[in-house]
Amino acid sequence: MPLRANKALALIMIWGIIGIPALAQIDPNKRQLLHLGYNASLKGHAPIAAYAFYYWNRPQFYRDDLTLRVAVAPVYLDSELGLSHALGPNTDIGFGVAGGGFADSYNEIRNGKYIPRESFDGHGGGASFSVYHRINPRQRIPLSFVTRVSAYYVSYTDRDDTARGFELPDDYTAGNMRIGLRLGGKEPVLFPSLAMELSLWAESLNRGNSGDYGFRDERNVGTSVGRYYGYAYLAYTFARGDNLSVSMTAGDTTDSDRFSAFRLGGELPLIAEYPLIIPGYYYQELSAKRFVLLNGRYAISLDPDKQWQIYAMAATAVMRQLRDTEEGGNWHSGVGGGIAYRTESEMWKVGLTYGYGIDAVRSRNHGAHVVGMFLQLDLEKYFHKRRSKPWFWEVQ
Repeated sequence: MPLRANKALALIMIWGIIGIPALAQIDPNKRQLLHLGYNASLKGHAPIAAYAFYYWNRPQFYRDDLTLRVAVAPVYLDSELGLSHALGPNTDIGFGVAGGGFADSYNEIRNGKYIPRESFDGHGGGASFSVYHRINPRQRIPLSFVTRVSAYYVSYTDRDDTARGFELPDDYTAGNMRIGLRLGGKEPVLFPSLAMELSLWAESLNRGNSGDYGFRDERNVGTSVGRYYGYAYLAYTFARGDNLSVSMTAGDTTDSDRFSAFRLGGELPLIAEYPLIIPGYYYQELSAKRFVLLNGRYAISLDPDKQWQIYAMAATAVMRQLRDTEEGGNWHSGVGGGIAYRTESEMWKVGLTYGYGIDAVRSRNHGAHVVGMFLQLDLEKYFHKRRSKPWFWEVQ
């Protein structure tokens, strides 16, 4: 297989892992989930937009107070070992390790155009330590305070299409910190039937050995960057099977650069802990210093068993874009829809989607089209179903 194809395959298999390390609490449920997602642009040359990963979570791993979470792709691994009640009856801790190839790659997109000659790959790894404190242990909806410190090393390499005169950023090691408050939460599954979350976060990214890069060192990697963001989400399923989900995400940065700006666009629902979805746009097409994004999705059941659904979605965002990466104005919106199927037990979820980027710039005009697919296989339910069948099942 040619080198370029190998890199493309690796990117497909890894990008879905981005964001999973930032789960803001120890997952208390036993899970085995396989997730796949893909977006294809029908207008313009887009970077690869896809994910494929296996999520495995085991409470009572080895002993009752340990939980092991692993998210794995062929070229990347993210894991955390959680210890319950380590610092008191309401305070847990977690030790995380993550690393592999291509997760820190960067795609340059300006004015709606993907620029391969200014794009490059990034590989890295690191470790983290987290504290999860439950503030309201007697309440049904959990309110948690989260603190995480981490160290992460990144190394950049050329792609086949990277311009010869384009100087890559220096390799660096970053010391990062994240704190936040989270009320409720959302499971790592496609389109949950019922969920609520309200959270506020602050991150400090501190990079050593950072500097300038580009054709004439005209771009910089910030030494110290602050990121502040909030998220509100509600999902509800009505008695007739229709499902409504709405969300608002807002963020701001200080001393932002290309690697720390908020990047909006695309239709991949599990590409990050808080995916910044705008239908019809390339994945991460827009780079914003600050933004407010509203998303809505409504799904209608088509059959009595509530297995087939059609849905409509819409998103709109107002933002201040990063200098030198601007596209159009400060307001960007997209609409779309699709069809989805799930088994009665929700062991399988699969769907096809379409999005139209209303304000996306393509060849000096506005409007862009993206189609996609998503799939979730709940292996925990699959293996439980196999075990529950009578012994003569295979004979029959």
